[in-house]
Amino acid sequence: MRIGFAVPVSGSWATPENMKRIARRAEDLGYDSVWTFQRLLYPVGHAMGPVYRSVQDPVVTLSYLAGLTERVRLGIAVLNLPFVSPALMAKQLGTLQNVSAGRLDLGLGLGWLPEEFTASGVPMGRRGRRAEEYVELLRRLWTEDAVEHKGEFYEFPHAHLAPRPATLPSLLLGGTAPVALARAGRIADGWISSSRANLDEIDQQISIVKEAAREAGRDADALRFVVRGVTKVRAEDGGPLTGSYEKIRRDVEDLEARGVTEVFHDLNFDPEIVEASADPRESLRRAEEALEALAPDVG
Repeated sequence: MRIGFAVPVSGSWATPENMKRIARRAEDLGYDSVWTFQRLLYPVGHAMGPVYRSVQDPVVTLSYLAGLTERVRLGIAVLNLPFVSPALMAKQLGTLQNVSAGRLDLGLGLGWLPEEFTASGVPMGRRGRRAEEYVELLRRLWTEDAVEHKGEFYEFPHAHLAPRPATLPSLLLGGTAPVALARAGRIADGWISSSRANLDEIDQQISIVKEAAREAGRDADALRFVVRGVTKVRAEDGGPLTGSYEKIRRDVEDLEARGVTEVFHDLNFDPEIVEASADPRESLRRAEEALEALAPDVG
């Protein structure tokens, strides 16, 4: 089981200095990865809550952290692919893969907030088919010297897009519907759960991904299954990954037994950390305490 930790990206504690402190400390403690997520905008009056009210850009954040760390992997969970062209994503993320010496874990999603599609100038319909074409073109842009493409959603003139990444980023797909899970099994390097995932059913979702991989002639055992751990440290035990440190560690062990290959603890989804009234110094203190208490056993 690989263990990661999310850096501060939401709310008042998400400062460059705090990002640096968490990422470097996670690396020192033996964590496998640090993670970010994307929220493009927050519609006025929406009920999403404080987690999404103010969120730093994940690509810029990881580019910053790439120069401040050496070993720890750099994850995005997730970047919504419809919001930018495959060419722009290939250029930016390929460059990030190179400057980080091959440490990028790229989670891709389809998006779900209508206002973000409006602001990005793209239609919300047929996202699944769009994703299939997008991933195919993205990989071609990263591996072929010259690419020409004219598909249902995207067109790319016969051209070079260089420099290409020396190694391919690990490409994970999100989604919870059976069709989305099957898509991850067919075309991705693994699957990543959402912040709203029912972790009690995670083994069933993993089974759908693996079965789709086998039907596509792929090695299902080589896939990664990453859980965004909505981790909440509390005096009283609650649902999965909520309660004492001992209880949270037991929950991680249970997820491993269910087929999960990686969990990253994300305090950005704890309202006590990110709500407007939260003291950023106290949020950082709690995060550093959790970093120490939940650190992986590196022998």
